[in-house]
This record gives sequence, structure tokens and C-alpha cells, in this order.
Amino acid sequence: MKTFKFLCILLIIFSCSKKENHPYTFYYWKTKLYLDTEEKQVLNKATLPLLYTRFFDVDKSAGKFQPVGVITKDQSVEFRQKIIPVVFITNRTFLYIQDNEISFLANSINKLIDKKISEYSLNTVPEIQIDCDWTAGTRDDYFKFLKELKKISKKEITCTLRLHQVKDKIQTGIPPVEKVYLMCYSTSSPLENSDKNSILDINTLKSYLKKIDEYPIKKIEVALPIYSWGIVTNYLGKHKLINALSEKDLENSNFKKISDNEIEILKDGFYFGNYMNKGFRIKVETVSQQQLTEVVSFLEKKIHRFNIIYYQLDRKFVTGQNFNF
Repeated sequence: MKTFKFLCILLIIFSCSKKENHPYTFYYWKTKLYLDTEEKQVLNKATLPLLYTRFFDVDKSAGKFQPVGVITKDQSVEFRQKIIPVVFITNRTFLYIQDNEISFLANSINKLIDKKISEYSLNTVPEIQIDCDWTAGTRDDYFKFLKELKKISKKEITCTLRLHQVKDKIQTGIPPVEKVYLMCYSTSSPLENSDKNSILDINTLKSYLKKIDEYPIKKIEVALPIYSWGIVTNYLGKHKLINALSEKDLENSNFKKISDNEIEILKDGFYFGNYMNKGFRIKVETVSQQQLTEVVSFLEKKIHRFNIIYYQLDRKFVTGQNFNF
């Protein structure tokens, strides 16, 4: 009997200490909805049966709202996952916006989403995610827009939450939604001169999120980066981004290695589709498995249960990755 009780206690302790896995899936951020064989395989192994799909961006030009990069779909693509439409809206869209324009914008976005769902017979869930880097100056109008979109669409409206919007929540406000998606990347600008990894710097992230457990919205999902890029610096110190570069791409006889992730160009020529001069520098930024593990471990102490959405589903980024935490 004592042995049995002891075993029961051990089982309880083990059950309580056993690490809980985080269900995961991906963002899809291309303008054409198409998955190659490897991307399909990776998606089918995901433990959340969803795909967060960017439908289009919205910007304001000459005082008019414009959809940008509206999604198209390859006729052959089929998958079992349900789609959650995502719309990126520039912050300047909400600068000096009028109340009647807020209603017009919400109506237009909802109609275009419905049109694409119908046109491509997409299997969606009743949720729309809005991605906007709103600020203290645009927060009131942005929040009005979220409420209006919810009323018009009759769907759950969710939004992304950037690090500075957590840290400065008094200034930037709390969005009128029941669920947010915490973007654990873009910890600094890649166009600034800095030794930090602009995609993900752990110390910066921890500093911004040290009080995330006090954030009023408790339903928080986590977006993690798996993308990479190269930062090109010219003679004048100006920067340009080249998407999806890795350290392997820096292996070239025309490059002089400065470090494991940075080179100097020795010969004028076309590199990665861009003409570059001798003396230009390229620094590659990636995110390691160790960094992601550290972020998840940190957030597990702050947030009660969360799903993970990786940015983004692209064969360049998903090959050889471990997505289970």
C-alpha cells in the first residue's frame, strides 16, 4: 500500500512538472497562395489546423485608401487547414482620419475579404486579424475602426501586439479585442547602425515584456520569427534589405569575411539580384533555435498557455527547423 501511494505521488509530481507543448502553425505572407511539396509537408505536421493568411495590405496615398498586394490563389493548391484572414494596415492610414472614413474603411476591408473568400472558395474561420503598428497618435481612431469592423463583419476581430505597445500601454492604449497576437520579433530597426540582431534581441525583448503578465488582455497568442535577411551597407552608410539570405550565401570568392555573419564585397557585380560595388558590406541576421527556446521559456513564466504562430511559411525558412516546444 505504501509503495502504491508513493507511486501515485510520483505520478502527480511528474504530471505537474511535465512540460506542456504549445500548438503551432504559420503565417502565410506571399501575394499568391501556393504551397510547394515541402511547405505542404511542414504545414501538415503543424498541430494547429489553421493558416494565418495575409489577404492584402491597406495604405493611404493622396488621401485615398488603397488595397496593396491583394492575394491571388493557385488553382491547384488544396489544404485541410482553415484560413484566418490577416490584413496589414499602415499606421499613416489612421492619421487625420474622419469618423465617416473609419466606417468606409471597415466596410471596404470586410467586402474585399468576403470577395476573396468567395472567389477562391476558401475555408475560413469567423475571425479577422488586423496587423497595425498603431501609436499614441492614432490609437483612438484605430480602436474605433476595430469596433466598427466587428460590428460590420459580425466576426471575432483580433489584432497584433508589438513590443512597444506592451511596454508603453498607457500611451498606446489597450485595443478593444478579446485576443491579441504578441509579435516577438522586430526588436529594433535593421536600418540603424547597431550590433544587435534587429530580428530578435533577447535582452531587448525581455526588457519590453517584463510586465506582459500585467497586460489587461489575457488571451495572448505568440508569433515567433523564423525568417532571415541580409542588410547591405553602402559607402554612405545607407542600408538596404535583401530577404531570405543565410550565412551559407556569404560563401563567395568575391567576398571577404569580416565575421561569421558579415562580409565585405571585393569586386563590383550582381549579387542576390542587386548590383553592388566593391567595399559594400552585407550582414546576415538569422534566428537560432536557442533564441526561440529562450523566448518560449521566458514567456511560459508570464503567459498562461499560448499557441505559437511562426512567421513565415516559406521553404527558405522552414527547412530543417524544429517547431515543437
